[in-house]
Amino acid sequence: MKNKIVSFGEVILRLATPDYQRFNQATQFNLSFGGGEANVAVSLANYGLNTEFVTRLPQNDIARACVMDLCKYGVGVNHIVYGGDRIGIYFLETGAVARASKVVYDRAHSAIAEIQPGMINWEEVLKDAQWFHWTGITPAISQGAADVCLEAIQTANRLGVTVSCDLNYRKNLWKYGKTASEVMPQLVAGCDVVLGNEEDCEKVFGIKPEGFDVTATHGEINPAEFESVCRQMQAKFPRAKKVIITLRGAINANHNTWGGVLYSDETLYQSKRYNITHIVDRVGGGDSFMGGLIYGLVSYPEDDQKALEFAVAASCLKHTIYGDYNQVTVDEVEKLMSGDGSGRVSR
Repeated sequence: MKNKIVSFGEVILRLATPDYQRFNQATQFNLSFGGGEANVAVSLANYGLNTEFVTRLPQNDIARACVMDLCKYGVGVNHIVYGGDRIGIYFLETGAVARASKVVYDRAHSAIAEIQPGMINWEEVLKDAQWFHWTGITPAISQGAADVCLEAIQTANRLGVTVSCDLNYRKNLWKYGKTASEVMPQLVAGCDVVLGNEEDCEKVFGIKPEGFDVTATHGEINPAEFESVCRQMQAKFPRAKKVIITLRGAINANHNTWGGVLYSDETLYQSKRYNITHIVDRVGGGDSFMGGLIYGLVSYPEDDQKALEFAVAASCLKHTIYGDYNQVTVDEVEKLMSGDGSGRVSR
């Protein structure tokens, strides 16, 4: 039975300043691991699904600590390949109120940046998979990573595996001579489910809702404005049966509104909107949405509305959890979906 969900990308070391400190104030950093596709794998493993994360890591103690961390959450690591000299790093300065968060990458020449086609046996990895997930972060790392991502997508298509993508545009990563607009179309063309936000669709494909300015929303977003984005994405990528847009209204760094829309079979589904007033950590918010969405689409295949609501509720809870990973259970997500957001002590 094909029930495994596979994700592929870079898992990196996260070094975050404590207590909202700025980089120049910090004398120590909080260490953890994360990365778009690894974050999705952890979410799905927490929900009890059979999950496999594929990457390339060096053979050293930091990489071993990373693998042990993934195993702790029940993520499969049997198809990780080894080579190269280092694991990628990102430094995080968490913003507050009117001061935005900042990320500094140190990922050049990481093990996965030097990956090449043929290093991963995708036929073996995907032979018992029902789903393959990747994000736009991976092809931004290097030409080799983009080529291997395409290799995986084409294998998944050939084997009848559902393919999902989170567009995840990161302007600070595209530095190897290619732009996202040059690389991403061929990759996204092989996807059945596509997730993005208004910036991803505009920066990568030039697709945007007319008259929309995210800086002028003040937390108020009309979901119906994004139907045109979904229609344009499906017209450009006809294989995509479902297009999903996350809707974040940024009031300040600690206070956001959050929701999403899902477009399928010429129907626009709109989620409940959450008012997140005290954000603990928004990094990984989109990944937690993707993890919830995959769970929802797998678990409720005939109910796109419920799948969308699960994704939004799961990612709403992620904003209350420190670190990249969304460490919540199905019961906790369903409790919030039912309208119980009281936060009362459970005992």
